[in-house]
Amino acid sequence: MKTYDIICAGEMLIDFTPGKEPHTFTANPGGAPANVAISTARNELSTAFLGILGNDDFGKRLKETLEVNQVTLLCPELTDKAITTLAFVTLYEDGERSFTFARKPGADILLSTNDVKEEDIQSCRMFHAGSISLSDYPSSEAIKYALKLAHDKKKLVSFDVNYRDMIWHDMEKCKREVDSILTYVDLLKISDEELYFVGGEDNINNFMKHYNIRVLIQTLGADGAKYYFNGNHKVVPSKKVKAVDATGAGDAFWGGFLSRLLMFGINDASEITEEMVETALIYGNTSGGLCVQKMGGIPAIPNKQTIENNL
Repeated sequence: MKTYDIICAGEMLIDFTPGKEPHTFTANPGGAPANVAISTARNELSTAFLGILGNDDFGKRLKETLEVNQVTLLCPELTDKAITTLAFVTLYEDGERSFTFARKPGADILLSTNDVKEEDIQSCRMFHAGSISLSDYPSSEAIKYALKLAHDKKKLVSFDVNYRDMIWHDMEKCKREVDSILTYVDLLKISDEELYFVGGEDNINNFMKHYNIRVLIQTLGADGAKYYFNGNHKVVPSKKVKAVDATGAGDAFWGGFLSRLLMFGINDASEITEEMVETALIYGNTSGGLCVQKMGGIPAIPNKQTIENNL
């Protein structure tokens, strides 16, 4: 049976990013968990992706993208029940962006508990997912089941809150869904705009104790990231770069961070030390900083050699 360093589960989609001419778009592969999968694979880790793609030209392209990057697709059969999910990106002058989704439904929503194989979860060291999959049935049930299974099998569990208002339209609804899985999570990623999910910055240590979360990372955009670990916290700044497109940068950051942690050879959250977290954050910041300097999500995600050359 094949073993994996990490399985990333959830949405893989097409990001339509603005072209050089007004009102034109370029189609790029994307989707947060898929971006993390590509990032970990480019960091030379054995990676699998658990998600559903549509039986259309976009789905075929996404499947090919995974194959080219040596990511195993655990649900290789493309579905005829929905088209591949599409996201249209609006870019602003500072490199930040907003999203409009074509997902009523999109293929990613169709992931079911039957697609989650116990032997796949058993075969990995880490399982990663994000909140977008919790927004619709049946993918919500599939992701909850997979997260619990990974936790029960004593795998490292990573989760990215990744709140998108155009998906949820209701932050409180998203928070309820995220709250329902937090007891399974070892490594939690939030942005500085998602402090509501942890009860505010002053509540983070209590929040981590309540859910037994080992590491919480708060991303700070161009300022780097802040880690919370064992009652301690510290901002790890990133190098200043000229941002062209932030699409996928948070995922390149998280993929880099998780990759560096896995490179330490850890298999259990109790093995993680503060020094490991800080080292992994420097690596993740470098990965994200390289990503924002290029257009598009997955095409801009750096590989291990490039990250190491820029540390």
